Amino acid sequence: MGLAFTDLQFVLTLPFWAIDTALDFRWPFGRIMCKIVSSVTTMNMYASVFFLTSMSVARYYSITSSLKMHSHRSAAIKAKWVSFGIWAVSILATLPHAVYSTIAQVAPDEELCLVRFPESASWNPQQLLGLYQLQKVLLGFVIPLVVISLCYLMLLRFVMSRRILGSVSSETEQGRNKRRSKVTKSVVIVVLSFFICWLPNQALTLWAVLIKFDMVPFNNAFYNAQAYAFPLSVCLAHTNSCLNPVLYCLIRREFHADLKELVIRATPSYRSLALMLPRKRKVAEGPTV
Repeated sequence: MGLAFTDLQFVLTLPFWAIDTALDFRWPFGRIMCKIVSSVTTMNMYASVFFLTSMSVARYYSITSSLKMHSHRSAAIKAKWVSFGIWAVSILATLPHAVYSTIAQVAPDEELCLVRFPESASWNPQQLLGLYQLQKVLLGFVIPLVVISLCYLMLLRFVMSRRILGSVSSETEQGRNKRRSKVTKSVVIVVLSFFICWLPNQALTLWAVLIKFDMVPFNNAFYNAQAYAFPLSVCLAHTNSCLNPVLYCLIRREFHADLKELVIRATPSYRSLALMLPRKRKVAEGPTV
């Protein structure tokens, strides 16, 4: 539920950025909307990645401890506290964006929505921006990718060791191979989708960080990448939030079973409603007593 709510908020900000991109990155909505939209976008980016990471840990823990007895109530309380922690960390990580995002006047009729740090005696604003972008790369990509990959690699190792599949003597080797193949495919799809969607955007962001700290020279290749490739990388990164419902719900057998049960339960209601409507119409058209 937390991941769905996060992705929904994230997707609701996309029309603003679509208009901004269509207007050649000119922001037409004013300073207040710049702060709100950019902060909500960044906060939900962090929250979405953190929820994906926590779900990977939870999936590994639930499978490896499936034979142990757990209280449903304690599990629900833990899930609520983890969700609360995710939102708290996401808000803290977004504070610089919420404070320093503003509009910059680059022409009489052109305003850009961006993050601008103030001048400081000890820190260059570009270096502060570089540190903030480095935080985005580490918290929003590198650390979650490492945790997600480790969880799913350990999960594959656990499944391959037949601690679960081999414990049921009635299963045939063909059935075990089929289940093992399904688990492997789902793991590969989840990790690759996260990696492919976010890698180009985070790589370009890291490139900008290196330039801000004078580790890499500014050249025409970087300018062209920021002008043409960066908007496409943003679109690809945002696609991950649109893929999450498909990867985590629509392709799961549990979701199919629940959806089928919901349709079966709702079908008699629809039939009775369809039968009642003609009766109500006849009664309404009948003579008044």
